[in-house]
Amino acid sequence: MGVIIQILGFIVSLSVIVIVHEFGHFLFAKIFKTRVEKFYLFFDPWFSLFKIKRGETEYGIGWLPLGGYVKISGMIDESMDKEAMKQPPKPYEFRSKPSWQRLLIMTGGVLFNLILALVIYVMVLFSWGETYLPTSSVKYGIVTDSMGHEMGLMNGDKIVSIDGMEIENFGEIIPDIILNQRQIITVNRDGRFIDIEIKQEYIPRILKGEGRIGIRSPFGPFVITGYGKVSPARDAGILIGDELIGVNGKVFDFFDQYKNYFSDKKEKEVTVNLLRDGESIDIPLVTTAEGMMGIVREAVASKDYFEFKTIKYNLVESVPAGIAMGYKTLQDYLKQFKVIFKKGNKAADSLGGFITIGSIFPKVWDWQRMWNLTAFLSIILGIMNILPIPALDGGHVMFLLFEVVTGRKPSDKFLEYAQMTGIILLLALLLFANGNDIIRLLKN
Repeated sequence: MGVIIQILGFIVSLSVIVIVHEFGHFLFAKIFKTRVEKFYLFFDPWFSLFKIKRGETEYGIGWLPLGGYVKISGMIDESMDKEAMKQPPKPYEFRSKPSWQRLLIMTGGVLFNLILALVIYVMVLFSWGETYLPTSSVKYGIVTDSMGHEMGLMNGDKIVSIDGMEIENFGEIIPDIILNQRQIITVNRDGRFIDIEIKQEYIPRILKGEGRIGIRSPFGPFVITGYGKVSPARDAGILIGDELIGVNGKVFDFFDQYKNYFSDKKEKEVTVNLLRDGESIDIPLVTTAEGMMGIVREAVASKDYFEFKTIKYNLVESVPAGIAMGYKTLQDYLKQFKVIFKKGNKAADSLGGFITIGSIFPKVWDWQRMWNLTAFLSIILGIMNILPIPALDGGHVMFLLFEVVTGRKPSDKFLEYAQMTGIILLLALLLFANGNDIIRLLKN
């Protein structure tokens, strides 16, 4: 069910973004009295799921959820309608309009994507406010992985500053390290302040998800609420409702200590220390080949252990705050290009397709999370569309700017070839990105 909700959230978000983007093109076309033949959500090769004609425009929903389009008369686009371009230009066609009008028509989609993101951020802040975990509230320190240990971090370290600056929002630590090319993490380790160097060689691995810096949480209460598919615990007689208090007489203060304890306990006999109806009992069992007991614990929310901070905004306050949030998101995303395509950072390995994008949506319906993701993806779509690649809005803008500067318009034949080249490049990129997704799934 969780995966279905993820897919549904992704489709709803994508639909909103695409409709608003295409409406930007549509609106400017109508302002300049340019005929729009089609307005489609998703693509409709061979057939459409729904269509209706209103005036000169056919509105519809395609079956291929890779975006959407508006077909503007007299414009070389993904429809590659060469026959229409052979006819003499008509006053209502795109090619008959002044270059500045064509430029506004082509940038309308990106402009509306950015406006959509700002409006969403304003409404999210007004409706829910802004909630985050202050770094100072991570009272038990951090938990990290093997690469984090390789860098010099240790479980239980409390992050004090990054390059001498305090990071108020704990969730921004990793993005700040990557986007701003930080060099030193200062931690408090048992009362001693230690500077840890962030070497450049770690950045490609951080981009791939290594070097995780998470929140260290207490071990208990560990109430058993279910079993895994393979469960030595169930076979040994451990019951749902039992509370795990230790293993082999060892008591754990933090959950990461418990996980680390089982790293060398694969297919080994252990004695599980439990509380059942207020009485202590010990049950022996043999772990699985992965060092698991096959138990599921009661879900414990981070808010049960840590003090989160919520900033509330009234409608007037939410406007500048939402605009500032949108600007920061745009700025951070632009910084990612510099980081990802920096030599040695292995940009190709970081590319992901629909599975990667869909996986960031929650598995339970959450309107706040969904709208935040929609705003973020709207900014991404806007930036990607303005890149100077034929077949994207930015490709058309690039040729229009050439026309404005030189006074010479590229020939229709040249634009046809450029459009076809761009389509091939985008399809190749689409296949590559989604191929990366499939490879990652197979590896996991």
